[in-house]
Amino acid sequence: MSGSPHQQKKVVVFDYGFGNVRSAERALARAGADVEITRDYDKAMNADGLLVPGVGAFASCMTGLREARGDWIVDRRLSGGRPVMGICVGMQILFARGIEHGVESEGLDEWPGSVEPLQADVVPHMGWNTVEAAPGSQLFAGLDPDARFYFVHSYAVHDWSLETHNPAIEAPKVTWSTHGKPFVAAVENGALWATQFHPEKSGDAGAQLLTNWIGTL
Repeated sequence: MSGSPHQQKKVVVFDYGFGNVRSAERALARAGADVEITRDYDKAMNADGLLVPGVGAFASCMTGLREARGDWIVDRRLSGGRPVMGICVGMQILFARGIEHGVESEGLDEWPGSVEPLQADVVPHMGWNTVEAAPGSQLFAGLDPDARFYFVHSYAVHDWSLETHNPAIEAPKVTWSTHGKPFVAAVENGALWATQFHPEKSGDAGAQLLTNWIGTL
């Protein structure tokens, strides 16, 4: 539930050594949040929103996140319905496993599924691409269907397998993009949202998307 529009939302960019935290900080501040870069447990737990960036290898990000107790923080926040947003590899590690160079690494397992190499002629997928936003998406609200977002990745989730059988629980909203084969570009699932692309590097469209997230905190 949003508070007064004049009350700035506190967002922590989780600093665990894997992610361009400065560009995320600037983009969130531009979108109207009160932002702090930290790995402090209490600050990360108590912020209105927690942003988990991520660059590089899945396994390395998971190691860094565990060392900073980020796995515990994400789990505790979500169990209390406190918003978390993952970006790029920060989205990938929310899935059950990542497979790189034939080696399987455990993820946070907030969502079932595997992060696997992109199935395309040109890898990495680097540059601007459109997405097919999920019907009723809050994340992409107010954005043109032709809006483009900035991607840099060699791995993705090609199959969404989480099913919601309880009619009282809203089904996750899954947004897709295509590079070779369709892949998951964003997810909105209760308090947990994530994007494979970099909203902080996606100009006005990315700024609108972050503003939409902050508006839900």
